Amino acid sequence: MKRFVYLFLLLIVGSCGSRSDSRLDWSEAADPLAVSPEIWNAVTVADASFGSTDIRYPRSEPFAGTISEQQTLVGWKGEKVHAQIVVWTPAEIRNLSCTIAPFQGEQGVMEGIAQARFVKYVLSDDFNPKDPCGARLPGEPSHLEPDLLDPAAKLTVPVQTTRPVWITVEIPADAAPGFYTAPVQLKGKNFSKQLTLGLEVIDRTLPDPSQWVYHLDLWQHPASVARVEGVPVWSDEHFRRMEPTMKLLADAGQKVITATLNKDPWNNQCYDPYDDMIVWTKNPDGSWEYDFQVFDRWVEFMMDLGVRKMINCYSMIPWNNMLHYYDAETGEFVDVKADPGTPVFREMWTPFLLAFTDHLHEKGWLSITNIAMDERSPEHMAEATALLAEVAPELGIALADNHKIFKKYPYIKDMCAAIFGPIDPEDIRLRRENGLNTTFYVCCSSEFPNTFTSSDPAEAVYYAWYAAAHDYDGFLRWAYNSWTEDPIRDARFRTWASGDTYIVYPEGRSSIRFERLVEGIQDWEKMRLLREQFAGDSLQIARLDQLVAPFAVRLRTDGWNERLNEAKQLLNEM
Repeated sequence: MKRFVYLFLLLIVGSCGSRSDSRLDWSEAADPLAVSPEIWNAVTVADASFGSTDIRYPRSEPFAGTISEQQTLVGWKGEKVHAQIVVWTPAEIRNLSCTIAPFQGEQGVMEGIAQARFVKYVLSDDFNPKDPCGARLPGEPSHLEPDLLDPAAKLTVPVQTTRPVWITVEIPADAAPGFYTAPVQLKGKNFSKQLTLGLEVIDRTLPDPSQWVYHLDLWQHPASVARVEGVPVWSDEHFRRMEPTMKLLADAGQKVITATLNKDPWNNQCYDPYDDMIVWTKNPDGSWEYDFQVFDRWVEFMMDLGVRKMINCYSMIPWNNMLHYYDAETGEFVDVKADPGTPVFREMWTPFLLAFTDHLHEKGWLSITNIAMDERSPEHMAEATALLAEVAPELGIALADNHKIFKKYPYIKDMCAAIFGPIDPEDIRLRRENGLNTTFYVCCSSEFPNTFTSSDPAEAVYYAWYAAAHDYDGFLRWAYNSWTEDPIRDARFRTWASGDTYIVYPEGRSSIRFERLVEGIQDWEKMRLLREQFAGDSLQIARLDQLVAPFAVRLRTDGWNERLNEAKQLLNEM
């Protein structure tokens, strides 16, 4: 049987900072902005300081904050907390390294709980309020944004540049509460500086991410991994290469496996089209066969990594309503326009839904599988849901809704409303009582909060506080790894603001945006656990309600970041 296979040339092996088995070039782009060298005149020697995780530090400008050689992080047992160090230098520093010693306190010693990663810069543009989802034209202004987290052991810092270092501390679940300190040693040729990182461990425990309740749904894009990492799609090597990237997502508490039913459901809105997971074949006698091998392997692969709550399958209503199948008689693939409500829509989908339901039942996945629709019109939704109710009522339904039609479908298992059309709290409560999931999403037109590469880092934290303020069960973002042509160096795309299409980098490398997003989820989980503990204590519940109330707004307000940091501190004090 014929299949579409994407074959790509291998990319050049990486330079300093790449892993030993990397196929990729991890060098950075040049700064497109002309920066006056005079701004470095006052900098005579290299130096380092703790900075803020809320600030993106320019690569071509010296650090302008107050120099601080000490910083203290505060967290629950089982929580992941972050700091950012900034190194700036008038002369080259070769082979800069950052080493974090064991944390020591009266309670004992904790070793191997901290990681230092160099922050790298990617080409970006800004959100365009006049045409946020419109085309980005060649020659439009661009600049560098710090985002990519590189676990390289050493990195050379060029002349008159700044290099942030991202510190992550994973507090063990069995850590003894109390205060600890650890020396942080920065060292390179002709440069050495020691800072001190404090850690206050609170006597509360955050569960393992696999036990988190927050419904995180970031859409995965397997074909993008195949193209960027230079392997044939759905090959054994492809699955091996996907593991670091998808495990990073599973370890963030991801709940949903993104799967496809037929031709690219989004009409190739990304750099890479989605590759088929299920091949439809029409036999000469008019009967149908369906090859589920890739679908099964993908689902099992994600389940083995820990993503097991839902399988959302896109879509009965593709963005262009096009389907395709393999014609066994002619030996060719045939494209078909299947608009909802037309005879061909019913003729194509009825046998598939029957076969798919049987297959899911055999695999034991029927109860967790949803037929998913993304921003489809009320008319098309009515046709699709009617056919599902008639032919495959056992299948669940998922919807990302930008038409404010959620009240028409109180039975939809996984309902996600655009941030522009929030669901009423009473509807959320009733849905939850019926075991139904309710989340929100942001997109290219959402200026705030968002996770563009030019967004303030704390906006990724704000997502979860917004969810808590509206009593949502979680959050959806359309693209986890729909990578651009050159995602390591250039986050810009033909449409939308930079970073809209992906939040992590190839080979399982994280980003400032992704780490802060998980930080917000941890806050949400803390609030959930405290509400459980305070059940019946109206005063404490009122304190929590008051804590999250300011973050119910979806517009940027003066001082929002400071208020968020204050609320995070108060949450820990509770």
